[in-house]
Amino acid sequence: MNTDEQEIIDLYQAENKAMVDKDINTLNKILAPGMTLTHMTGYVQPKEEWLSQIQSEEMKYYSSKEENIKDIQIDGDKASFVGQNRVKARIWGGSPSTWPLQMKMYFEKQNGKWIIVKQVASTY
Repeated sequence: MNTDEQEIIDLYQAENKAMVDKDINTLNKILAPGMTLTHMTGYVQPKEEWLSQIQSEEMKYYSSKEENIKDIQIDGDKASFVGQNRVKARIWGGSPSTWPLQMKMYFEKQNGKWIIVKQVASTY
């Protein structure tokens, strides 16, 4: 595994930990200002709204257990991969549930550092 691959995997793992820890400062650092998260419902959520809902616990993440990372693609300053985690969460007031959550992750290298620019959620 090369350095770029390790850095983007580290970012993904840091994001999952920060979601569970409700660590908004870390999320702000590793997510691009214009980052969007496309939910399983198809709703495209802007970064600031997502972070606000994590902060208020409208979206409460209890745990995230990594199962697989695949399809790593790096092309210059752009990268992507698919991450699969078992995520226990309570979303928008529902009951806590555990989902086999698959995230198609998109990254860009800005000023020599990788940052998350887009995420698309589905199940596996």
